[in-house]
Parts: sequence; structure tokens; C-alpha cells
Amino acid sequence: MIRLCLTAEGKTEQQFAIQVLVPHLSGFGVYLSKPRLAATSRKKHHVQRGGLFAYEVVKNDLQDWLKQERGDDVRFTTMFDLYGLPRDFPGQGEAVSSQDKYARVQALEAAIAEDLKDPRFIPYIQLHEFEAILFSDPEAFRCYYEGRERQIEALVQLRDEFGNPELIDDGEATAPSKRIGEHFRDYEARKPTAGPIIAERIGLEVIRKKCSHFNEWLTKLEQLGEKS
Repeated sequence: MIRLCLTAEGKTEQQFAIQVLVPHLSGFGVYLSKPRLAATSRKKHHVQRGGLFAYEVVKNDLQDWLKQERGDDVRFTTMFDLYGLPRDFPGQGEAVSSQDKYARVQALEAAIAEDLKDPRFIPYIQLHEFEAILFSDPEAFRCYYEGRERQIEALVQLRDEFGNPELIDDGEATAPSKRIGEHFRDYEARKPTAGPIIAERIGLEVIRKKCSHFNEWLTKLEQLGEKS
């Protein structure tokens, strides 16, 4: 059995991991313990968590966790959003110039892996944020938002316009969560609950077909159990 330690950017990603990834990965012999939120600040021995504002704080927290868990049966991963990534994140200079969004996110993942220098670390950055995966099937919003046919249809049209949920852009007003919030005004306040429920209704099979970068990451995590 491989133990997997995940650092989630926020409560939405954390709850998605608990509700969807934990039961799925257990079937592959991978035990995902309760994901912890990314560190935002540290005062003496107290760490504030929830959000990704400064890379150095997150780096120090990850390094501490890597030192605490030295076993060969432990792996580490992240679930961070490309949207709003801190400016001090490693590789930003090279990656931001790339027009290929997949090449950009892969360069950033390689940069943080190189910075942490631990072979047990499997970086993952979501293109462009968690809400992108909800565009894999906007019809699933019905499980949480009953009677909102017009709003759901607007998301379906947007999904069809882009074709690939992971390529919905990362503008301040046009990132996936902002687009959802435009039609579901209460989503921002409810997303730690609503987002994982909707994702669970969509199902990993559909999400993986629509989101290739997410699929690559999940495949790596599944394979940890096969190698143990």
C-alpha cells in the first residue's frame, strides 16, 4: 500500500480529493490521507492554511512534510491552479512566454519538482483551475442547481465553444470559476460544497476523457499502487 500526501490549494480541491479521489485510488492500492491545505503564512509554530499566495511559504511547508515522512512507501503531490499562481513560483519566467498551455503547465511542474528535489514528489497544476473540470459535462449542474435550465445551457454553449475544458482561459473575469459565477451568482460562496458534488456527478471517466492533463496526473497516481 502506498500512502499519498496531497497539498490542495483550497477547500474545493481538498473536498474533491476526499469525495472523489480517495475512494477511487483505494481501488489501486493507494491510500490518500486527508489532504491538507496549502500554507499561506507561518508564525512560530502556527501555520495558516488555505490559498496559494507566496511560493516560499508553500515550499517550506512541503519540505517540512517531506522531511517528516521519509518512508519509501510515501508519495507527495499537489493540486494547485495555474490561474493566479504566485509570481515567485519557480519557472514562471520561462513558462509565461509559451503559447502552448500544456507546455506551460508542464514546465511549471518540472520547475517545482527540480526545486524540491525529491523523487517521491509528483507535482500537479490544474489547467487553469479546478472549475475547468466541471465543464466536462455542464449538464451535471442539475444535481445541485435545480430549475436553472437557462444557466446550464449557457455553460453547455461555452463548453462547446472551447471544446477542451482545460483551455478555457485564465483571465481575471473569464477564468472557469468566473464564467460559472456569471450564471450562478451564489457559486463562489458555495463552491467548496457545490464543486465536488458536481464533479462527483460528472464522474472521473468523463472528466478524464475531456481533460487530458488531469488524466495524465491521475494515471500516475494509479500506477503508484501497481509499483508497490
